[in-house]
Amino acid sequence: MCTPLLLAPLALLLALGCSAQAQTLQPGLWEFRHQSPSAQSPGGNAMAERMAQMREQLKNMPPESRQLMEQQMAAKGVALDGSGGLRVCITPEQAQQAPIREGQREGQCTYSQVRHSGTTWKGHVLCQEPPSEGDFTTTLYSAEHFVTEAVVTSKEHGRMAMKTEARRLGSDCGALAKKPAAQ
Repeated sequence: MCTPLLLAPLALLLALGCSAQAQTLQPGLWEFRHQSPSAQSPGGNAMAERMAQMREQLKNMPPESRQLMEQQMAAKGVALDGSGGLRVCITPEQAQQAPIREGQREGQCTYSQVRHSGTTWKGHVLCQEPPSEGDFTTTLYSAEHFVTEAVVTSKEHGRMAMKTEARRLGSDCGALAKKPAAQ
């Protein structure tokens, strides 16, 4: 089975990347690519390394467990692609949500000190698991492209500079189409 520590980097990446959801985003299938902007940044490759570890652990799971994990991720509109990125289904409802706001919670993370100017959002993020915090800037370049840059510090991994670029691949989420919650 997948441990919470294994899912933590995925949650942080999604929280930082999805923070640009504004009224101007187009719904559909999006690809999130993560990179460390500075190879000299201590811990800067930790997120990429964790994502690689997660893919490796999924690959090494018994087929039934791996299929269950992939189905659970797909039901939430998320999948790992073969080249190190994430594919995320952004629903029309999510695309119409207000931009990230003060006090907003995503998973184990809470946003504060959020400022918005033009097509840029800046603020602070505090995450409970894994314990970490830092500052982010999200710039919306178009309804189909945005970039989030963050510098996050944790006791476990030190200072991590991260950059996530998100691009819309198309309107059809395919197998990642979010299923309505069971009632």
